[in-house]
Amino acid sequence: MKFNLILISSLLILALIIVPVFTFYFDTNHPLSDFQTSTLYFLVKLMLGLSGFVFIIGEITKNNSQVDKLWSILPAIYVWIVAFASDFNTRVVLMAFLVTIWAVRLTYNFNRRGGYSWKFWQGEEDYRWEVLRQNPAFKSKIAWKLFHLLFICVYQMSLILLFTMPSIVAWQGENPLGLFDLILTGLFLFFLIFETVADQQQWNYQTVKYAKKAPKEPLEGDYAKGFVDTGLWSKMRHPNYFAEQSIWLVFYLFSVSASGRWLNWSVMGIILLLLLFQGSADFSEKISAEKYPAYKDYLKRVPRFLPKLW
Repeated sequence: MKFNLILISSLLILALIIVPVFTFYFDTNHPLSDFQTSTLYFLVKLMLGLSGFVFIIGEITKNNSQVDKLWSILPAIYVWIVAFASDFNTRVVLMAFLVTIWAVRLTYNFNRRGGYSWKFWQGEEDYRWEVLRQNPAFKSKIAWKLFHLLFICVYQMSLILLFTMPSIVAWQGENPLGLFDLILTGLFLFFLIFETVADQQQWNYQTVKYAKKAPKEPLEGDYAKGFVDTGLWSKMRHPNYFAEQSIWLVFYLFSVSASGRWLNWSVMGIILLLLLFQGSADFSEKISAEKYPAYKDYLKRVPRFLPKLW
């Protein structure tokens, strides 16, 4: 476990360096204008400043989920900054509206789970961070602080910026809005609804389960298992993760529609996001398998992200 955690974290941080460099080099035939470059630099500086801010707040409060509070908010801010800089390019404005709808939904879902407090530095911490702190790899305070800085703060904050970068390519592209953009808009909204349903099913299950546990009622039937495996969760183990990855893949495709290039430098965001979700699912499933005996059978019979259609 110690080796796996260090290896996965190191690979993700290394990917954060290699993937952007490679994709920029790959797409050198389509340079950004001076104004587009200055907008990108401004966003990078903003991201680095916020990374330092959440690290300091996390260290002071000992709540290392400060990035989670911004995860659902920053993408909309970044894309609207690009929309403003582009003099409200039609495609970029469409992308900004879609991301805003996504942001409102995810922020609401995070808030109802206790993610926010009127004291902004408080709120529920991701349960996985406490599990990680108990791992021998992070018994040293210095090791945990480095992990907090490099992975929780810098890596994740960088990733948030990177998967919004298709908005820059959409601004750069010369192709007008067309049928492909309409299809992408429909797909974006479909996956958004899909994720909303998945989160609601999870919420309904957990609400009833904890309501029964509070007066120490015996848990029976599906609630005795401890985890939801009905509805969309009977088709795939992480329907919310599946939808979230699909949403940002569709978002990337707007850059394809604008530029006419199936591979452009902004692909780095979706690549890194897919890697993050793979590692996150691995870790979450390991915890669940140790906590709930029936989860091991669930792992065998239900696929992770892609549903069985037969």
